[in-house]
Amino acid sequence: MPRPPKHDELIESIYDAGLHPELWSDVVVMVNAFIGSQACGLISKDPVSKSGATHFYCGVDPHYIQLYSETYARYDPLARLPRYGEVRNIPDLVNFEEYRRGRFYQEWLRPQGYVDVANVVLEQSKSPCPMLLTVIPGREMLNAEQRARMQSLVAHASRALLINRAIERKQQRAIALADVVDRLSAGVILLDAACNIVHSNPAAEAILAAADVLRSVSGRLVARSAEANLALRDIFRDSGEVAVAAAAGRKIPLRSDGGSYYIANVIALPSLLRDGATERTPAVGALFVWKAELDGRSCAGLVDRTFDLTPAELRVLQSIVEVGGVPETAIALGIAETTVKTHLHRVFAKTGVSRQADLVKLVAGFSNPLVH
Repeated sequence: MPRPPKHDELIESIYDAGLHPELWSDVVVMVNAFIGSQACGLISKDPVSKSGATHFYCGVDPHYIQLYSETYARYDPLARLPRYGEVRNIPDLVNFEEYRRGRFYQEWLRPQGYVDVANVVLEQSKSPCPMLLTVIPGREMLNAEQRARMQSLVAHASRALLINRAIERKQQRAIALADVVDRLSAGVILLDAACNIVHSNPAAEAILAAADVLRSVSGRLVARSAEANLALRDIFRDSGEVAVAAAAGRKIPLRSDGGSYYIANVIALPSLLRDGATERTPAVGALFVWKAELDGRSCAGLVDRTFDLTPAELRVLQSIVEVGGVPETAIALGIAETTVKTHLHRVFAKTGVSRQADLVKLVAGFSNPLVH
């Protein structure tokens, strides 16, 4: 048995576990020594199904932990939970003599040489499976001093668990958002104040690997043009400048060696990504990068649904956008120019525009950079 920790030392460790949940394993050992019990654990219990899960424990053979989870949780008389913050042992909740004749005592507790169990609910919320601090005093019943020591930890352990839950929620949201970013077809690059790449999604990695408009040099983002490089350094020198540029809709035009154009849109990094993870990211902002091209096919379905175009009208519209004017469309589709003009006038009527140039602009408005 380790030396019993001082109360203040134990409380400090409990709050450390609130920030770093992996420390609960050490904390339950300290709690066990502080209370002077034989075993200690943090468990969650469902008072309806009477199922239980042991999260951290000490002093109990893993074999009995498995037996408890698989079989004996349903026979545990302490499945009838006390109110939040009340330390209760078996005689507080059930008739002790009846309990000694039951399966939980006869088949689980007694073979280990124990007679009593004490629980205290640590969560005030109406959780279906609240977390409990549970101790097994040993061969004797829970005494007054052990009860008092256990009671003195309740408020602190409860607050630590609240901290755990809050951090876990933020981490889950950050992970979910990062997963969405990684699935985008447009490139997303998180940068620090020196334009070092903190994170790049797969689409951005493909752009960087091509080393045409943007590339990574020793982990630092470098643009092909000196003007774009200067803009990057100026904007990303701190999060404040990024926020100003993002609010103004600042975009950095990029041109490849082959003449293709890309657009890099400045994005202020959400606090969720800055603060949601356990380790604070050094990123001050992000670039949203996509190829500046009109893909009529990518938005054809949306245009079709919006203006209720027929298949023939949609084909003409796509050809006008991708191929050119009426003569070129007639050749591409293998139909007469008069037929193209008929469909085109119907498209004009449905969309409310009167020129081919305006029609191209309209389709461009439906084009989604996320799909490029």
